[in-house]
Amino acid sequence: MAARTLEARFERMSVNDENEYQKSKIVTTTTQLGHSTSRPNLYKVALQAGSANTVTAVTLPSQAAQRKGAQPPSPTRKPVASAVSRSSDELALAHVERKSATILIEQPSMKQFHLGMFEIGRPLGKGKFGRVYLARERTSGFICALKVLHKSEIQQGRVEKQVRREIEIQSNLRHPNILQLFGHFHDNKRVFLILEFAGKGELYKHLRKENRFPEWKASQYIAQMASALRYLHRKHVIHRDIKPENILVGIHGEMKVSDFGWSVHAPNSRRATMCGTLDYLPPEMLKPGSSDNSYNEKVDLWSLGVLTYEFLVGEAPFEDTPVMTQRRIARADMTIPSFVSPEARDLIKRLLVLDPEKRIPLEQVQTHPWIVKHCLKGERAANREKS
Repeated sequence: MAARTLEARFERMSVNDENEYQKSKIVTTTTQLGHSTSRPNLYKVALQAGSANTVTAVTLPSQAAQRKGAQPPSPTRKPVASAVSRSSDELALAHVERKSATILIEQPSMKQFHLGMFEIGRPLGKGKFGRVYLARERTSGFICALKVLHKSEIQQGRVEKQVRREIEIQSNLRHPNILQLFGHFHDNKRVFLILEFAGKGELYKHLRKENRFPEWKASQYIAQMASALRYLHRKHVIHRDIKPENILVGIHGEMKVSDFGWSVHAPNSRRATMCGTLDYLPPEMLKPGSSDNSYNEKVDLWSLGVLTYEFLVGEAPFEDTPVMTQRRIARADMTIPSFVSPEARDLIKRLLVLDPEKRIPLEQVQTHPWIVKHCLKGERAANREKS
């Protein structure tokens, strides 16, 4: 009910119609989105806002291993409450996020958002049509990310429908491995999305830094992705653009699926639009000259297989020139290196299947031996890998 109440307060976005917006009582401030020496470093504020002492916090079964060996939280078990000792930075930010989220949702007088309600911090990322900034809601201290899209660029790029669809879909999703959209508003020139702040940034940067992930980490990441995709598919949402660049990492190392610009709500399960990133496109989307270019939610299973391969190997399985990549995808032509374990090799081969109907279902991905080995056994599995 709280989420629905919050959503009801958000003003509907209109990219083209400015007249009604100008008549509204929304007042935007002259706050600029650049850097300022007088503005506090919000990231530092977020990290320092809480107590440095040990507190009762939500933890996951694998966090004991995480504290010993930087193991991400296990996605296959439900969270349990326990007293854990973490770094003061993590404790502070987690405390701020939990406390401020509650305050924001419970404020009965908040009917509309506007830019003056937020302190704007450092840039978190840059996209084709705008930037994402760290932000703090002034009244509650709620730490979030503010995605700023320029209307002129949206119109020039002819992606108005894409932006509306992203907002409509993401605002109705509630899952621990999906980045939450809290609300949106706009002014004369920009559209603002209020997003959950993922404290550890882009997964793509982590992968480039490590080159490839150890199997215990890759397994836990894939299990979380499978959980998120299973939730999306139950809601008849096809993501269509799963790749490391569209995944963020939360403060506890958990996956956060983001960027729903290419997503679609398809209750009839069939689509025909070609979209996404070439290296991750399934063969059913690459049928030049064919009258049957339709596909369903199983395109995300193929992308999950490509993601698994890239996590373990450090590059996409069909990476080549654009023409050769398409040809290799059409034949599922890939070579899995010998250092990949037999269990992981089996899962990759069962996901990267040319016939969509023969790909392993998400519920079976979650119970696959490779996932069970590293997720359900948690700390022991991680310790075995390290030893």
